[in-house]
Amino acid sequence: MTKPLAILGASGHGKVVADAALEQGWPEVVFFDDAWPSRTEVGRWPIAGDSAALLASLASFDGVVVGIGDNTIRMAKVDLLVASGAPLVSVIHPCARVSRFAELGVGSVMFVGAAVNVDVCVGRAAIINTGATVDHDCLLGDAVHISPGTHLAGNVTVGDRTWIGIGAVVRQGITIGKDVMVAAGAVVVRDVPDGATVMGVPGRVASPPITRGG
Repeated sequence: MTKPLAILGASGHGKVVADAALEQGWPEVVFFDDAWPSRTEVGRWPIAGDSAALLASLASFDGVVVGIGDNTIRMAKVDLLVASGAPLVSVIHPCARVSRFAELGVGSVMFVGAAVNVDVCVGRAAIINTGATVDHDCLLGDAVHISPGTHLAGNVTVGDRTWIGIGAVVRQGITIGKDVMVAAGAVVVRDVPDGATVMGVPGRVASPPITRGG
């Protein structure tokens, strides 16, 4: 880590990625965002350019991570970076815990107080957010977002690009499909099909599904 870390995505989420990266030991972070040049800074950090500028300067960085909260967009940017030969890395805050017997996919981020326990397998570009816990033998797909204060019991499966909202709880052994949205505070006690929205206690599939924001 002698060169900076590049972060693609200058958002509030990106700022948390930056904070975790600096705590992890990165000497410096440099932001890129496709809103540049209409946006030139995010908090205390300047924005150096857009995606094209990042791809043109990959040799200047020891690592690249995507700081975009939207699961679909984040995965698309990760695929672009991988195809371009970018040195994609994961960012793990030192106050998070990953079991030595767990696997965390490249491009993933973990924040303060998050925990991933034994025999968990997490795909690429996942977000394990502040204070979230993922218990033993869970299987998480690519670009999932486990929001702050969410708790997954053991043997839970979560499909690609699914978002588990803040404070949600998932019972052991549950399978949640791809592109699912679990609302904040929901308690998931039954399997959930692809593309569904789950709300309430106990969690029920909304009909019609709720349209997600950006």
